[in-house]
Amino acid sequence: MKKILSLLLALAMTLSLAACGPNESAADTQPALSGENAQEETAENVSDTEENASAASAEDESYQTAYPVTVTDQAGREVTIEEEPQKLVSGYYISTSLLIALGLEDRLVGIEAKADTRPIYQLSAPELLDLPSVGTAKEFDLEGCAALEPDLVILPLKLQESADTLEELGITALVVNPEDQDLLHETIELVGTATNTEEKAQSLLDFAEEQEARLAEALAGVETPSVYLAGNSDLLSTAGDAMYQSDMIRMAGGVNAAAEITDTYWAEISYEQLLAWDPDYIVLASDADYTVDDVLADQNLADCTAVVNGAVYQIPGDAEAWDSPVPSGILGAVWLSSILHPEECPEADSAAVIDGYYETFYGFTYSEN
Repeated sequence: MKKILSLLLALAMTLSLAACGPNESAADTQPALSGENAQEETAENVSDTEENASAASAEDESYQTAYPVTVTDQAGREVTIEEEPQKLVSGYYISTSLLIALGLEDRLVGIEAKADTRPIYQLSAPELLDLPSVGTAKEFDLEGCAALEPDLVILPLKLQESADTLEELGITALVVNPEDQDLLHETIELVGTATNTEEKAQSLLDFAEEQEARLAEALAGVETPSVYLAGNSDLLSTAGDAMYQSDMIRMAGGVNAAAEITDTYWAEISYEQLLAWDPDYIVLASDADYTVDDVLADQNLADCTAVVNGAVYQIPGDAEAWDSPVPSGILGAVWLSSILHPEECPEADSAAVIDGYYETFYGFTYSEN
């Protein structure tokens, strides 16, 4: 009996201790619960960090070309580029300038003829002047181009047949045709995709769009004077409404005096036609082989409003011809806006924009050259 009582007493004590256990354990485990919350919070932070990293990675990847890639060039040709091109040939000064702006000058192995007449090469990538020439739009050197074994050749629309021949030889070729503002933007996107430089291409497009928007805001509601843009070889050669130069005039707050011309190339007119238009301004092409003084002294134009008022100017050509659809073409509108509307678009502001462009995309300061 005593043994039974002893066992019962021991069992009761054990149960009593067990009953106390949960209360003590509950008090002791409260910090542990906080620790679990901390772990959950840490896990959430890690998750957020991973999500942010993934978003950043996705944004970077959005600018990466996935090869092989098939694009439609500006001649309507479907072109497949198997791998990121490492050896480039440009048979067109506009695409050469674009490739420099995209940071690809080191991949060029051949460029168009007369490269030494392009100041932008000397200012930004003088090594290009030593590259082999592949000729001109009139006399393209197919054999010489093929001998360079390029991964990608970029040619103007005039050389579409040469591009087709290169494709038959197993050499990938793109045709570009930047004849107005929209086509220029399309050219930049096309070449950016083909060469895996979409991010830099987008920066170029953003710059142009920002300047176009700035000019539109600054010039909203102003009077739009008529502007006659004269060609490089002859005063009586001009650009109609279908050409890039007409966009430049419009963005600068002017109206193209020759807007009624529908030609897609330079049109020849007469003195009578020019006097009938009677433009407020005459602007000479940057590479004109005649001068502002020649125009002011031309007796055939003695009664022209632009001549009477001395409103005859020449587009600067110290780096590039801004009156052509080069990547820097927006700068033609920036410069011209200060001529047509100096109060709304002060010259100092335009000069700062021009310097900023060349410092960003070409590595030199325009105003110092």
